[in-house]
Amino acid sequence: MEESRSLLIQNVGIDVSKDTLDVVLSTMDIRRQVKVKGSRKFANNGKGFREFVKWLESKRSKSCELRVLMEATGIYYEQFAWYLHEREYTVSVILPTKAKRYLQAIGNKSKNDKIDAKGLAKMGLEQNLPQWQPLSKNIYRLRLLTRQLEDFNNQRTVFLNQLHALEHSAYPVKEVERNLNKLIKELEKGIEKIDSAIKKLIKEDEKLSSRVDKIKQIKGVGIKTIAVLLAETNGFETFENQGQLVSYSGYDIVENQSGKHNGRTKMSKKGNAHIRRAMHLPAFGVVRYQEGPFKALYERLIAKGKTKMQAYVAVQRKLLILIWALWKKDQEYNPLYHINHLEYSGNDESKSFFSLGSEGSTKKVGPEKTSPTVDELPCKESPEALFSLL
Repeated sequence: MEESRSLLIQNVGIDVSKDTLDVVLSTMDIRRQVKVKGSRKFANNGKGFREFVKWLESKRSKSCELRVLMEATGIYYEQFAWYLHEREYTVSVILPTKAKRYLQAIGNKSKNDKIDAKGLAKMGLEQNLPQWQPLSKNIYRLRLLTRQLEDFNNQRTVFLNQLHALEHSAYPVKEVERNLNKLIKELEKGIEKIDSAIKKLIKEDEKLSSRVDKIKQIKGVGIKTIAVLLAETNGFETFENQGQLVSYSGYDIVENQSGKHNGRTKMSKKGNAHIRRAMHLPAFGVVRYQEGPFKALYERLIAKGKTKMQAYVAVQRKLLILIWALWKKDQEYNPLYHINHLEYSGNDESKSFFSLGSEGSTKKVGPEKTSPTVDELPCKESPEALFSLL
């Protein structure tokens, strides 16, 4: 009883994997001392969730605040986070990079699931982390649709390449050709149905529809691109700043320099490849339609001797940050924002909410009522061709 009165807070750290949940319950008393109250492993399924709640309620103090902290491990944390949220537990979810840096800061040299869970339990005691708030379930439906759409498009490309090779072979086989054409037609039907399902889902969700329409004002950005970004980032919910988003997407820059050694500085690509793939075509689009400061950024990098793909990757990064800012602020895209900001500030070096400020003026080309989107490659560049920015 005396121990319960001396407690300040209690936290459960959970290391999530595909099949298991490694759990550590820790407490902090009024002397700021941390103590582990219990640890256990549960299955990452409905039965394991119920067993976890039963175990936690038998271990926790009812007179002290309880928090739960877990990593955003792919999609494997989502069901458990929803389960706890629906039962009114205070749940926080952090990005893996943030957890990794904390564990390194407290001196953890070894790494396993139990050590990670213990570190998360301590982190939750020491830091006042924001509570996880799930968005509409339509976000999760979008993820299933957009990933299946990506799979179908990849399979269609494989079969088209096989068909092309067959047409140029020395001894083509008609039966193989018929089978490939049949598979391609079925995939195209499936792609069309998924496209319609994505548009219908967004249209029927008032919140999604309103914000997506505002972002679609960017010439070159279509509904499928926005759907992928929302699906892969959970509606940008877990990002506190643009640096976290850039790192999560793999657009962050990695330096390799020590003493007299100057290695290659490059883009990390250690992030969500679905996002980078989705941003490839829109980067071509915003440059083609000379949208906002993107054309100026592209031309400036080309003038500095960068390759076209390096310049396009920089445009991808800038465009991603713009979409994030518009979503967070619930604002409609204004193509004159950057120009007006410079005119009224009287300072050409001022920054807008873009991460990479563009220099010089921005030209507006084309009729105002047009709102083209890009669904096909404007040139023979591979979507996988992502190079370093520098």
